[in-house]
This record gives sequence, C-alpha cells and structure tokens, in this order.
Amino acid sequence: MTDRARRPPVPAAISAVFSSPRFSAALTHLILGVAFATHLLRSLMGWPGLLGALACLVALATASLVARRRSIEWHGLLPVSILVFLIWCALSVLWTGYPGHTVAGVGYQLTFAFLAIYVALVRDTIQIVRATGDVLRVLLGLSIGLEVLSGLLLDLPIAFLGIQGNIAVLGPIQGVFGSRNVLGLVGLIAGVSFLIELRSRSVRPARAGWSLALATSAVLLTHSPVFFVVASAVGIAALALYGLRRTPAEDRWRLQLGLLGTVLVISLVVFLGRMRIIDLLNAGSEFETRSSLWLEMWRLVELHPLEGWGWTGTWPPDVSPYGWLDFVTGTEHSSALNAFLDVYFQVGLVGFLSFLTLVTLAFIRSWLLASNKRPVVYVWSPLVLVALLVTSAAESTVLVEFGWLLLLICSVKAAQGQSWRRQLKPSPRSDLDD
Repeated sequence: MTDRARRPPVPAAISAVFSSPRFSAALTHLILGVAFATHLLRSLMGWPGLLGALACLVALATASLVARRRSIEWHGLLPVSILVFLIWCALSVLWTGYPGHTVAGVGYQLTFAFLAIYVALVRDTIQIVRATGDVLRVLLGLSIGLEVLSGLLLDLPIAFLGIQGNIAVLGPIQGVFGSRNVLGLVGLIAGVSFLIELRSRSVRPARAGWSLALATSAVLLTHSPVFFVVASAVGIAALALYGLRRTPAEDRWRLQLGLLGTVLVISLVVFLGRMRIIDLLNAGSEFETRSSLWLEMWRLVELHPLEGWGWTGTWPPDVSPYGWLDFVTGTEHSSALNAFLDVYFQVGLVGFLSFLTLVTLAFIRSWLLASNKRPVVYVWSPLVLVALLVTSAAESTVLVEFGWLLLLICSVKAAQGQSWRRQLKPSPRSDLDD
C-alpha cells in the first residue's frame, strides 16, 4: 500500500483538526483575548481590523461546531431568557429612528453571543477559568508594562491608547483597557480566576501568587471609588459561598434565606445612605456626571417607555438622542454608565424585564450550583457575575464585548446544570467538572 493510500481523505483530515480539543482550546484563548482586548485592537487597527478579527473567529467557531456536531449535547442548548432578550433587541430595528446603527449594534451583539455559546459548549468550566487566567495574565502584564514604559522610562503619554503615565505617582492607570473602571473590573475578574486556579490546583502556587499580586496591583492603581464597592461585594459573596459550602445540606436553605434577607436590608441601607457613601468614597464628581446624564435619560425614556429608542449597544454620538445627551451634559458618552438604565433606554420596559430575567436566572442558577456542588470551580461563575452586576450600577460594560461574553458564558454553563428543560430529558453527557 502506497503512502498516498494510507493518508486519510482531505475533508476527514480537516474535520479532525477542527474537532480536536487542542483546536478548541486555542480558539477559546483567541476569543477571550479578542474580547478583553477590543480597545487595544481598535487603537491599533481601527474598527475594520477588529471586525475582521471577529469575522475570522466566527468562521473558525462555526467550522469547529460543525466538526463536533455529533459530540455536542444540543438539547436545551440556550436559556430561553437569552433568546427573548436577543430577539427583542433585533426587533427594535422595526421602530428605531436609526436602523443602520441598530442593525450594526445587533450584529455586534450577536457575534459575541455566538462566540460565548461556542466557548460554553466546547469547554468545561475549569478550562474556561484557565483560559481566562492565561489571557488576563498577558493583558494585565502588558498594561502594567506599558504604564511603566510611559510613566517611568519615557515620561511621555502613549496617546493612541490613552495611557497618561500616571504610574509614576501611583495612579490612576488604565492600561490597555481604555478606562480605569474597565481595568478595575478586569483586575477583579482576573483575581477571581487566579484564586480559583490556586484552589483547584490548576497552576503552581508560585504562578498563582504572582498572578494575584498582579491583579491586586492593577485594581489598587486604578484609584477607582467604584471598585472599592465592587471588590467589597465580591469579597462578601466569596465569604458567603465559603460558609454555604461547609453547611450541611439539610440546613443550607435556612442560611440561603438569611443571606437573602441580609442582602435586601443592606441594599435598602445603601440606597437610603447613598449620598453619605458617595461623600466617604470621594466620588462626588463622578456621581454628578452620572446624575445629570441619568436625569435627562429618564425624561427621554417617557417618550418611548415600552419599546425604547432602539438597540445600539455602544452609543453612536452622531444620531439623536445620543448627540442630544452629549450636548446637554457637556460630555461625550459611549454608554449610560448604568447597564440597567441603558437597557431600559434602548429597548424599553419589555427589554429591561427580559434582561433582568436573564441576569437573575443566570445568577440564581450559578449560585445554587456553587452552593451545592463540591468542585471549587463552580464558585467562579457567581463571583464573576457579582462583579459584573455590581459594576452595572456605574458602568454598562456587561452589555458589550467581554462583559456580554462572560455574562452569556456564565448563563449557559449555569443552565447546563440547572435548566428545567434538561430535567425533562436526561442527557447522556456528563460534565467533566462533577
């Protein structure tokens, strides 16, 4: 038999490449890397370069899904809450005053949704955590390195990235992420990922140790008052899960109810004392900027209360009402600086309720899995969701790019373990995390 006869057919060889675990692992790293580095890629290549990179990722993910179609459990694939929200955003093109921007915004949203679903389908939770850790180690290291280059070695700003070189005076810094608030959120997500890696013994303790030091340094150097609150919320959630996971199963529901009551009381106290808290955090100027924007948005919401103005994701400054909001506040905005108000403004009460259902179900399902499952990796999703959702009170990061990607990854992974549809049809596929 000749060598040519022994070779597999070309289509079979290509399929074997696209269906291999190594290809899925590499593509997952690329997807997470592009999602977290969108500001860097736009600064280097512009929108055409970023969109080209996303198109390549979608094509590769599609080929991988086709090659792996027989090994993927498709039953109950996507939570209904995600479908409802995506469909309503897409339907807003029918009544929006800027259909071109809405089509572009929905397409951008669906691109990251598809990539998130791919990652959640082909990788187990621990593999996603490790990929996130690998990507954020590189990006946080690059951020600190560029800040040192700008502030200490060159003593010049890196204008195209917005880096001012403030590390010479210990911040605030923003790295390659475009703003200090985004860097703070990324640093928190990185810290959670590195801690899970350490607890699950996925990496060596020395590597986890310097990774945690890197994430902590990035968060502290942002000088962001927002992330003092967010970090506190993540820490409290971690302690609550620590207690729940060590409580006997028969007593766990009582502790869950106690935690729910405590959260409601604390939320009420924070709301009533919000002005005092703002003063203590020295965040008055930031709050004033947000307050003037939110007041004008509430006035405009009344014009389209049910359906909203139309989905765009990131705000286009050249169309009404976004140009008007920039004019009234005297500042150019790319979002509402509040994810929930942003959704309400863009897709109305119907979209707001569907989004609220999406995030609530994702959090409850992931929290219950983390409370009841033994592997520590299940703690990653609820802690990441806490970081994203608490940040949503001051930023709209959860609606676009890496925030949206992580929200859907956590939602799909939680639904795989808690979805009511999976209870109707037992799946032969077992989660490797169990």
